[in-house]
Amino acid sequence: MKRLLGIILLVFSNLLVSPAWSMDLAPDRLVDRTVQEVIEIIQKDQELKNGNKEKMLDLIETKILPHFNFARMTQLAMGQHWSSAVPEQQNKLIDEFRTLLVRTYSNALTSYHDETIKVNPIPPIGDRVETTIRTIVIQGNGKQPVPIDYSMEKKPDGWKVYDVTVAGVSLVTNYRGSFNSQIRKGGVEGLLKTLSDKNKSLEGKK
Repeated sequence: MKRLLGIILLVFSNLLVSPAWSMDLAPDRLVDRTVQEVIEIIQKDQELKNGNKEKMLDLIETKILPHFNFARMTQLAMGQHWSSAVPEQQNKLIDEFRTLLVRTYSNALTSYHDETIKVNPIPPIGDRVETTIRTIVIQGNGKQPVPIDYSMEKKPDGWKVYDVTVAGVSLVTNYRGSFNSQIRKGGVEGLLKTLSDKNKSLEGKK
């Protein structure tokens, strides 16, 4: 799943190259247009293909993160426990969860091997501010295609991803189980410590 989530991040990693058109496009066309550009970048950049971690992290920081709503993702992952965290804790949780996702899946981006990503078009969206973009990752070598759905919302600065579902498994729901377990053991502060320790561990693996 980590490698597929790396492909998810890859899909969105070039959206800032042309901010003008990315603001105006419908979400399905935006994803579809981005796929081809990003694949071309990865194929041409030998350092990225060779697993340059610093360059990959920089790519994620500058071109991916602005298109994910980490505040909403964290709130969804926290579920009913979100309201029990004070604002300072909520801000720390968002930062730690953001860092966790980046460090966990940055390595997966380097494992792209010519997968084909098909984006299913959606009907005209009208005034709706939320939608789901459905894609299929065709892996080749006899492997089954993998459906990946993006839950997106329209914000003043463009469409943002707030959840990703891989083969029926929601990213935020998946984390909600572990978050709830940690909170039951040590409260919100216990969860923060667990996330912080995990991020320090991942940072040490650079």
